[in-house]
Amino acid sequence: MQGISRVRAALALSGVGTLVLASSLSAGAASTVNAAAAKLVPAAYKHITLQVATDATYPPDEFMKGSKMVGFDIDLINALAATLGVKIHENSVTFDNILAGIKSGRYQIGNSSFTDSKAREKTNNFVDYFQAGEGVYAKSSSKVTFKGLKSFCGLTVAVETGTSELTDAQATAKTCPAGKKLTIRTFATQTSANLAVSSGQAAVGFVDSQVAGYIVAQSHGLFKLVGNAVNVAPYGIATANTPNGKALALALQAALKVLVANGTYHKILTTWGVQAGAIPVAKMVLNGAIS
Repeated sequence: MQGISRVRAALALSGVGTLVLASSLSAGAASTVNAAAAKLVPAAYKHITLQVATDATYPPDEFMKGSKMVGFDIDLINALAATLGVKIHENSVTFDNILAGIKSGRYQIGNSSFTDSKAREKTNNFVDYFQAGEGVYAKSSSKVTFKGLKSFCGLTVAVETGTSELTDAQATAKTCPAGKKLTIRTFATQTSANLAVSSGQAAVGFVDSQVAGYIVAQSHGLFKLVGNAVNVAPYGIATANTPNGKALALALQAALKVLVANGTYHKILTTWGVQAGAIPVAKMVLNGAIS
């Protein structure tokens, strides 16, 4: 899951230097409405612009190119909207505020590399569409090794607030011996976490595996991957834990299967070099609190 497409240019990383932003190839733009899937969209959402919340600091999944949001998640949600015949508007939202925003009704969809966990399923519905592990990166000059989460003991680790990596790092910290304390530094954006590693404020960064691969590939040798990915798990597109939220999730699930059948799904993932994270239709399940 760490393969990186060489058709992309470089990513602007704070603290790494001035790099050229990658460009989206808009792989999902040609999708057309599928009547059967569109019929599943709840009436309340058919004639409004659905608000989508995304933390656009997580390349190659979602990030900003100037004033435009790009990435494989962005291409995918646009293709899903086209398949359902609905209008959407992408909102750049700090990751830790997305699920709360869905609960309050401010957003109808969360599209931001969410690991579909049992804890999150208590408050939201998730349509699984991808899988990723957790990866570790460090400065190229670093001597640190990674053979599992216990390797973090004695180190300072940079993570984004609200992520599965933060939860896993916190759990690991409780198991470290007194003489090898794990220090966790949290940041509102992945860009800030990258800066902490590049500036020496943290020994390693802990992030989803394909994102770690992208950060390293676009750092011009500043960073390197350390060890192998761990804790492979599915990503899910989030909706509200309400009847309309579940109906929308079912529509997204149906549209996702259409995109697999017509080749758009795999085209988008291949465009962004993340095709190793593709999952079969059988695993594109809907999980959540509403039965």
